[in-house]
Amino acid sequence: MKSQSAIRPKTVCGRMLLTTLVLASSLVAHTALAEDKPVYPTPPEVWKDYDPDAGDFKEEIILEETKGGIYYKDSYISAYVNGEEVRVFCKYAVKAGAQKAPGLLNIHGWYAATRLDMDLVNDGWAVLAHDYCGKRAGRPHYTKYPKSLIYGNMDQPTANPEGYAPFDLKKISKPSQSPDYLWCALQRRALSYLLAQKEVDKTRIGAKGFSYGGTIIWNLGMDPRVKAIMAYFGSGWLTYYREKAVWMYKNPYVEPPKTPTEEMILTSIAPEAHSPYITAATLWLNGTNDHHGGHERGEQNFKKFQPGVPWDFAHHPRGHHDTSKLGNIAKLWLEKHVLGKHIDWPARPTTAIKLDAAGLPEIHVKPASIDKIESLDVYYALKEPNNCARYWLDAKAEKQGNEWVAKLPVKNVDDYVFSFANIRYKGDIVISTDFTAAIPSKLGKALATRVDAEDGSESWSDVGPVEGVGGIKALRPLNNRFGTTCRQFDEPKRKAPKGAVMNFRFYCTQPQTIILSANDHFSTEIEITASNDWQAIEIRPEQLRFQGIHAPLGSWSQVKTIALKPKPGSDITKMVFADVKWKVAAPK
Repeated sequence: MKSQSAIRPKTVCGRMLLTTLVLASSLVAHTALAEDKPVYPTPPEVWKDYDPDAGDFKEEIILEETKGGIYYKDSYISAYVNGEEVRVFCKYAVKAGAQKAPGLLNIHGWYAATRLDMDLVNDGWAVLAHDYCGKRAGRPHYTKYPKSLIYGNMDQPTANPEGYAPFDLKKISKPSQSPDYLWCALQRRALSYLLAQKEVDKTRIGAKGFSYGGTIIWNLGMDPRVKAIMAYFGSGWLTYYREKAVWMYKNPYVEPPKTPTEEMILTSIAPEAHSPYITAATLWLNGTNDHHGGHERGEQNFKKFQPGVPWDFAHHPRGHHDTSKLGNIAKLWLEKHVLGKHIDWPARPTTAIKLDAAGLPEIHVKPASIDKIESLDVYYALKEPNNCARYWLDAKAEKQGNEWVAKLPVKNVDDYVFSFANIRYKGDIVISTDFTAAIPSKLGKALATRVDAEDGSESWSDVGPVEGVGGIKALRPLNNRFGTTCRQFDEPKRKAPKGAVMNFRFYCTQPQTIILSANDHFSTEIEITASNDWQAIEIRPEQLRFQGIHAPLGSWSQVKTIALKPKPGSDITKMVFADVKWKVAAPK
């Protein structure tokens, strides 16, 4: 496989000046080029030399059975990336005896295991899932990376028992050295393997990616073999934007300088960089408070799509890794764009925030296909630039002619007000309007009327309310340096009874180490494991020790202050927690 050069020189006057420089003395040329900003390759240039069909699969079947009318196959295949061979673990299922079945590639999230969408299999689809996570404790089968590509393993400490240096994104000089390049190459190879199955109709192929799988699937949207993709949560805008809190509606907006590595990633490998080159019909399903690319940033991807490429999106209000309120939109998207079924898909609505005659902000929503609307719900939030921290309120919408109008009372006319609507159509299609933002005072003589302070914090510092999978109301810590603290556990409604243990639930798709402290002096480390489901944990008082190593905490009933903080190297903002409760422990 040929290596792709990631950087080529650029001059301010383009090709004519470059030609002149080449003909000039080498010293002059070197000086001019050194002063110019490098040009990084676009996604098509990054992938022009990669052939996912090249090389023998070397298929090794480790399980093959037919059960309940479904044929199952687990196997290892070879993928060839950067001149190295990777053994990729795959799972495949299809109805026994199927012919010309539509195919679906199912791409898992961060640390998640391969999982087949059996609902689609039972509907007649041939579904393949592959692992790109790599070695994980307790998993008998996983993708095996060679030593030179060891950075493909998400779990670096487990994957590198011989002490290989952990991957450092800052040290890479071209896109092909990044983990995302490796993972994108594997998903394209897995697609080739899906197409090689005898039951599969190669002309009807779709793909869906969940969580980080939703992040890398934007690359797959460029693959002409795929008719439709669905990205759950992932939309890009992580490198630089989320990492440095460059929020789109921070007031005032500040954009710090980008490092060369950030420039290279954003231009060539980040999901948002793929937008102008995507050919597959693309659906984005998201939660407004999800920790991936964000709400409003993710919508920007579609503004760069080429004309004629279908796209749409829907947001679960207050959602974190949850799309349960978005109807049957995912299945219908596949049926329309992969199976070719006639489904009357509504056109995109338009929105605008205006002031009414009294100066109150209001949103105007003008949807299409009005006769097919079953409900229209408006949500709004105030000021907060970080989508994870927004507290979304319900706004009552009233139909006025061909529009729906909802009042958006604000506390400060000089702060942003944000709003969007979810429209449910007959057939269980739910789509969201564009994210709409305005500073009321810039629209005219605005009036502030909201006086309550609904923040959903429940007395915890630096948190944002979210709605997690299953509709569970939860809190997300927002300060990755200091975490979150509640100093009201001596109040009667919060105070722990004697002999109690602490219980709480958490949701986190990437493992983190959290420091739980009580009364500022007692602490213990908690390993927050990764899962796509809610998990529960029980903490006994003796687990906490004075300054972390000395005498244990005698009883939770002595505690007034509880704090959750990240251990250095962990990111507490990727965790949400709920239901902090006391339970009287059974005698030992």
